[in-house]
Amino acid sequence: MRACALSDVPEEGAIRVQLDGKPICIARSQGEVFAISDICSHADVALSEGDVEDGTIECWLHGSRFDLRTGEPTGLPANRPVATYPVTVEGDDVLVKMES
Repeated sequence: MRACALSDVPEEGAIRVQLDGKPICIARSQGEVFAISDICSHADVALSEGDVEDGTIECWLHGSRFDLRTGEPTGLPANRPVATYPVTVEGDDVLVKMES
């Protein structure tokens, strides 16, 4: 499913999209593109508003960090992972495989 244009996603940054009615964070870090749930597992806020750095994204509210590859938290206070989704890039299209 097409999520967005690659050119819409800043280097070392993220945007929010809606796919199948779910908020998804599309992030770019270290030349790779990732898709994770856009809701922090610790507080109900958008991860896409946080800072992206070194393959992680930081929740802007309390500072939890999540690994963009696995969704696992790498910093407290979050202790539960967020969902991740497979991504492919075709030309300028970012495609995300949602669970079926």
